[in-house]
Parts: sequence; C-alpha cells; structure tokens
Amino acid sequence: MNITHDHCPKNCGVVKTLKVIGSKWSMYILHNLFDGPKRFGQLQRLLQTVSPKTLSLRLDELEKVGLLKKKIFPEIPLHVEYSLTKKGLSLNQIFDEMAHWGEGSN
Repeated sequence: MNITHDHCPKNCGVVKTLKVIGSKWSMYILHNLFDGPKRFGQLQRLLQTVSPKTLSLRLDELEKVGLLKKKIFPEIPLHVEYSLTKKGLSLNQIFDEMAHWGEGSN
C-alpha cells in the first residue's frame, strides 16, 4: 500500500499502521484472534476463502512485526496455535472504533 500525502508523510502514524495491518487478510486474522488463540485450521475455516499459502504468509508477517505469537506444541500431529501479543491486543481499540464507525455509516 503506497499512501503519501502532504499531510501524512511516509513516516506518519497512519502510514506506519497501514503498512502493518493494511495487507489483505491481516485485519481479518487479527480480528479473529481478539477472541483468543486459534489454530491454523480454525483461522482458515473462519476466513473461508483465504488460501493456506496466503494465510501462512500473513501469519508469518504478523509474527515478524510482533503482533502475534506462534506456539508449537510438540505432539503428533503437530499442534500450532496463534495468539495476539500485547502489541497485537493494543489494536483492539482501533478495531472497536472501526466497528462503531461502520455501524453508524448506514
């Protein structure tokens, strides 16, 4: 996403936030993790049309920027669980405001 404007240079907070959560599926993934940890398969069922490859890429990106953590349980079959970090949970207010705005925009 390439957003530039005279009032919002590349290093402004809005641009920085959109770089982190603005890619396709990222917001949906985060939104579903606010309810608690989820396994890969659970996220895929919740998001329905996301491909496994894309979901995996987005999860890796969100982990890399510190919004979620991946916990691997050493069992057979392998059990991997994703949950939000403190930084990821801090986005809850933004999501609440977006929901509030969306409900009032009809």
